[in-house]
Amino acid sequence: MKVLFSLLAVSVLILVATIGAHITSMHYILGIIIPYLAFTMFVGGFIYRIVKWGRSPVPFRIPTTIGQQKSLPWIKQNKIENPTSAFGVIIRMALEVLFFRSLFRNTKTELSQGPKGPILAYGSAKWLWLGSLVFHWSFLIILIRHLRFFLEPIPYSVQILESIDGILQIGLPAIYLTDAFFLIAVTYLFLRRIFIPQVRYISHAADYFPLFMILSIGCTGVLMRYFFKVDLVAVKKLAIGLATFQPVLPEGIGVMFFIHIFLVSVLFAYFPLSKLMHAGGIFLSPTRNMISNNRMVRHINPWDHEVEVHTYAQYEDEFREKMKKAGIPVEKE
Repeated sequence: MKVLFSLLAVSVLILVATIGAHITSMHYILGIIIPYLAFTMFVGGFIYRIVKWGRSPVPFRIPTTIGQQKSLPWIKQNKIENPTSAFGVIIRMALEVLFFRSLFRNTKTELSQGPKGPILAYGSAKWLWLGSLVFHWSFLIILIRHLRFFLEPIPYSVQILESIDGILQIGLPAIYLTDAFFLIAVTYLFLRRIFIPQVRYISHAADYFPLFMILSIGCTGVLMRYFFKVDLVAVKKLAIGLATFQPVLPEGIGVMFFIHIFLVSVLFAYFPLSKLMHAGGIFLSPTRNMISNNRMVRHINPWDHEVEVHTYAQYEDEFREKMKKAGIPVEKE
């Protein structure tokens, strides 16, 4: 039901976008009004969530560590997994953000048959790490490639990245490697939630909906590039107009483009409200961004204020007569 509900929600969004794309009077709303509203919601929601998380007090040092902490001189410290300097934290965060270091160490647990009965065994689980890495890096490269629509002239770095991405040069237009990797990775992450019972059990509609949205955006992008041709000159004119806050709506862009941009806008607006906010939240994770110096610095709880107490002797002095009338024994008559 969770899968069907998410699929139905995305299907309704695609249907709404398709109907609107076939109505000429709706093009201005789909191409200009909705993207501006989505961008405003994305920026405002993102900042709100980051500020709210940043204001949350973290009185103790709680970094997650798996390496040796700085100790006696002859004991070698793991400066990345248990950093005691800001530089070590930066390296650790960079490895986490760029290469998913903690996910790389993920293991799977299963029961296997031993000589004396079932035993608990731990094994490598690198497919999730690989799928997540391919998905995120492909997504990032695709976003960078899209800068060519918003910038004029196109930066040389974007041109180099685009040429490397389309190095196979299969057909015209060239097939981008990240397009294929992106769709394969998203499909894998979805199928993993369906066919692994433990993952399916803990998955909710909020997990499936973003996957269906991202998959739909990727599919409409591929369809728009290779099958349903759109006027790229008109698309760039619209994109530059949006970026410079001087929006213009050229004619003849194409129906598939309006479906694509509508889905992108919905995802942008939904982003701050969803689990996708881990993209910004990881930088505020106290288990990752803190220096592990508990043995070097004494950390005092700032919430440990002096509390005014009411002892039993004071309680009895206050209610002695009432306690005696109620038949409750007292220590002092």
